[in-house]
Amino acid sequence: METENVRNACPAGASQGSMDVSGSGPSDRLYAFDGPAAAVLDHRGAVVRWTGTAEDLTGFRAEDVCGRPVQELVADLPDDLRCATEMPASGRVRLWHQCGDTIDVTFRTTKVGGSAEVLVLAAPTHHVADHEQGAALLRALSAQNRITIAVHDTELTTVQTNATPGTVDGRPVQPGTRLSDVLCAKDAENLQAVLRQVLETGAPVVRRNQQVSWRHDPARQHALSLSAFRLEDARGHPTGVAALYFDNADQMRARRHLDLAREVAERVGKSLEIGRTAQDLADVLAPAFGDLVAVDLAYSVFDGEEPSKQLGSGDMGSAALAPASAEWPAGIERGKPVPPLRDHPLRRSFRHDEPVVFSLDDFIAMLKDPQLVEYLVPKDAHSVMVAPLHARGLTLGAISAWRCGRSDPFTQDEADLMKQIASRGALAIDNARRYTREHRAAVALQQSLLPPATTDTPAAETAGIYMPAGGGAGSSGDWYDAIALPSLRLALVAGDVVGHGMPASATMGRLRAAIQTLADLELEPDELLTRLADLIQRLAAEAPSGDRDIVGGTCLYAVYDPVTGRCAMASAGHPPPVLVRPDGTAEAVKMSPGPPLALSGMPYETTVIDVEPGSVLALYTDGLVERGDPDIGQGLPRLMEALTAHCRPERALDETGRALLADLADQAPRDDAVLLLARTRAVPAADTAHWEIPADPAAVSQAREWIARQLTMWGLDDLLFTTELIVSELITNAIRYGRPPMELRLIRHNVLVCEVTDSSSTQPRLRRARTTDEGGRGLFLVSQLGGRWGCRHGQNGKTIWSEQIIQDSP
Repeated sequence: METENVRNACPAGASQGSMDVSGSGPSDRLYAFDGPAAAVLDHRGAVVRWTGTAEDLTGFRAEDVCGRPVQELVADLPDDLRCATEMPASGRVRLWHQCGDTIDVTFRTTKVGGSAEVLVLAAPTHHVADHEQGAALLRALSAQNRITIAVHDTELTTVQTNATPGTVDGRPVQPGTRLSDVLCAKDAENLQAVLRQVLETGAPVVRRNQQVSWRHDPARQHALSLSAFRLEDARGHPTGVAALYFDNADQMRARRHLDLAREVAERVGKSLEIGRTAQDLADVLAPAFGDLVAVDLAYSVFDGEEPSKQLGSGDMGSAALAPASAEWPAGIERGKPVPPLRDHPLRRSFRHDEPVVFSLDDFIAMLKDPQLVEYLVPKDAHSVMVAPLHARGLTLGAISAWRCGRSDPFTQDEADLMKQIASRGALAIDNARRYTREHRAAVALQQSLLPPATTDTPAAETAGIYMPAGGGAGSSGDWYDAIALPSLRLALVAGDVVGHGMPASATMGRLRAAIQTLADLELEPDELLTRLADLIQRLAAEAPSGDRDIVGGTCLYAVYDPVTGRCAMASAGHPPPVLVRPDGTAEAVKMSPGPPLALSGMPYETTVIDVEPGSVLALYTDGLVERGDPDIGQGLPRLMEALTAHCRPERALDETGRALLADLADQAPRDDAVLLLARTRAVPAADTAHWEIPADPAAVSQAREWIARQLTMWGLDDLLFTTELIVSELITNAIRYGRPPMELRLIRHNVLVCEVTDSSSTQPRLRRARTTDEGGRGLFLVSQLGGRWGCRHGQNGKTIWSEQIIQDSP
């Protein structure tokens, strides 16, 4: 009946028995208590004291239960408890709630101060389970050496933490400390701002990456990942912040390794210059991988050749150092040979074909010489990693990475990373080596096909300069030429072949040889270009079908005569030359360019201009005027302006040419370019003589008399006999086979030139006369008496000439 009285305290209409073993109740209010329920029982098991938390748990007030047996509060009392004479130490039962439901609770009992009374503590079973699981979770987290847990109160003071010696600054973190007591001021301020935001807003922070430094070691950065959430009491009031600090070093290290590998792939290998590629590799690795990085290469690699199979330290030189501004020891210097030590780290890396790591002590022990240590070991270095540069079966050199000061020692993961980086770097360097070899071969071929850089003839002094594309990164078919012609004349040539590389160089060589051959025929400029265009057509026909469109080019051919002071020129799609007069003014020669050499069927036109002695003729290719601007209309004025500024009479032409290219060239020109400068001269009038030849056989004797007077005046009596014979034969042929008007001209310089001009276009021919022939020996005598002879055709006739060397001439 007493039990019924307790049950009757439940309000009418409340259901009974609705509480399951999980402890869910009719209202969340039942579980919003501040601590375990407590009651004191006497020796008979009757309730003598009843706390407020017990009232919150069961809904019964103290006056309802005090003096009653505790069994009346228990629903479905187990038989072992029903028959027991004393309370068990702990257990789990279901209690009645004031409203008629039941509550699943876990309890513990203990004697009170040696009396017969018993203290009973009880709490809902699911709260106890949550507490046990939470405690187990906290113990598990606390046992993780890479996770630091810190509980901060509302003032962000540390209340509890699992930080052990070594996790923070080598000392345990005591309760009551703040972040500023552990971290550097700036890092502590940043973390406190994050925790304060979590405390105020309740929004958690998950895996926020932070870089922090401990107060006792501010120079070293540590990577942490912060997760934080607000702590609340049972009523939802904030009580503090729980922070979990994860050691993010491995993840950050892996990310840095990926970033470093990506940067190596992006930056190393863009250049095909060996030194630049090695420097790019060193710059990527320092300081991301090592504080100091050196790249050493075999000497043969710099020349584009394969290194020796037995590569040693003495066969190598330093190719790159990074950072360049660092304080390197005296024995490590860019361009300096690597000391040929018997047990050098490079030799060990070559022997193992793997990166090798040495501590400072190991390195010193290996050198066995304090002076060598000072000579080779950087200041404050504590470890070095050496990795071979191995590609395509060749060992090209090695990378040496030093770590100094407070840097961490090298790890096995970093050795594996270095192996990958060295492999990629070696491929890039080997590509540059192969390109250097091929490029040098192409440049050597092209340089061998080009004429001498400077010439000095009676007609002009010349200086030619060739600049490959990309500052030496490629060769092409641009060329120039200065060809000495009979009668002291000079042919000037500038040309540009379509394409690049060896094929363009080979085509250029064939065209240059063809022009020299055609120039010896003393053709007019327009006729020479016509024949050259025919040659290009034959070359295109011989080329494979897929390459016929790339056989072609442009050419400018000019012939300067120092006797008349005239220059005849024709262009096959080539830019016009620039004439710089002695007064310093410059202008582009106005001429009508014909089609490029790849096109035939269109005529070329010869332009004749008067050139003062001391003038400079500038022939060039489009690569010079299109640098920085593909419009020749913009580049040509710049060229003329530069010529005006640099062409001075007292300045050597080759020096002028270099100054012009330095003024006009881009840092990385897209196309190669040539520049040919010719400073003209004139043969003085006193060194020439003219005589009109009458159409009369008696003119031969008159010519001899005139020759005798002229040569005596010039002091060339030793050439009188041979000159009389040569002139007699030439005039005889002109009178017999030619047509008037006819002229005899003598030119004196380092040779004596005899010219006979007539209006006939008949080509003289040297032949071997038979014994019974009455004629046919004239040209034979001319060829035997003179140094050389020839014939050239003009618009109004032909000129037969002969040259004799003047002894002791300048």
